[in-house]
Amino acid sequence: MRTLRTNPAAGNGSRFLRACLRLPVDRTPVWFLRQAGRYMPEYRAVRSHHSLLEICRTPEIAAEVTITAAEYLGVDAAIIFADLLLPLTPMGLDFEFVADEGPRVHAPIRSADQARALRTDRTEDLLYVSRAIEKVATHFASPRIDGDQLGIIGFCGAPFTLASYMIEGGSSRNYIETKKIMYGDTTAWPILMEKLVTVLAEYAAQQVEAGADVIQVFDSWVGALSVTDYRQYALAPTTDLITRIRTLGVPVIYFGVDTASLLPAMCETGADVIGLDWRTPLDHAWRALNYAVAVQGNLDPIALFAPPEVLHARVAEVLAAAAGRPGHIFNLGHGIVPNTPVEAVLAVVRQIKSSPHQP
Repeated sequence: MRTLRTNPAAGNGSRFLRACLRLPVDRTPVWFLRQAGRYMPEYRAVRSHHSLLEICRTPEIAAEVTITAAEYLGVDAAIIFADLLLPLTPMGLDFEFVADEGPRVHAPIRSADQARALRTDRTEDLLYVSRAIEKVATHFASPRIDGDQLGIIGFCGAPFTLASYMIEGGSSRNYIETKKIMYGDTTAWPILMEKLVTVLAEYAAQQVEAGADVIQVFDSWVGALSVTDYRQYALAPTTDLITRIRTLGVPVIYFGVDTASLLPAMCETGADVIGLDWRTPLDHAWRALNYAVAVQGNLDPIALFAPPEVLHARVAEVLAAAAGRPGHIFNLGHGIVPNTPVEAVLAVVRQIKSSPHQP
């Protein structure tokens, strides 16, 4: 186990951070992926005046959205409001969000020459995220009423996931163009991986310097890979990125979707916490990881639409699977979706806080 960086303002003894390092806690910490989102009326009010990118790139607004969600829900950690694709712009790839379609990259990477042209010297263009983190960290500098310090989470995308967006030009079902380059262009893929790791490591360092206690690395689309392909094309650059972040003295959470078969390989990256999606029982997944890391998850986000008694049972099932073992952070198996009942999210927090904890 590791020792957290020495930073009195970072809440080194917090319930959330202790769980990240598999240290004993008084109860299971809880937060939610996309806890600041369109399901909340307060967030929709902000979005009625600002685009997603305007919120991300305006520190005052990004901090406000982050703080409002964390305080309203009463969770143990606040994840900075940002977007995975923000590093694409300083690297030289413009993108936009198209209504009902999602992100669209204007000039997708399809050749080694395009990969070579990507820039790695403009990461300072992303400092607006760090400024937002500074505001959030300042706001939550004092312990809460329960005496605990709220954790501040920064994040970035993982090399494979960001590469897939850069190559496909947006979301994809089969990742055909990505895999064509991955399999067939032995020049473009390594260049792309190296440049992404360089930019993402510096980006994460900015966030830690600003006050992030933990960095979550999102590998949202890595479940599209077989175990063989993950090991051959994604494991090394992801390990490099996570190693660089860990040297900053903060824990790293590594999260992917549909990754049950990849979990042992993902554990080899050195991440402190592995985020689990909802498709595999938490106890089975943790056992597959040899209990060598903390785990985060893994309620099905759509269970938040279930009747109260069903939702209560599903939350209890996750807690029972964790069995009070040090190192469990309660979360969803992916992000809160639009139209999720806010009361259901609050009910989960209440249940977690009132559940007996047996370390």
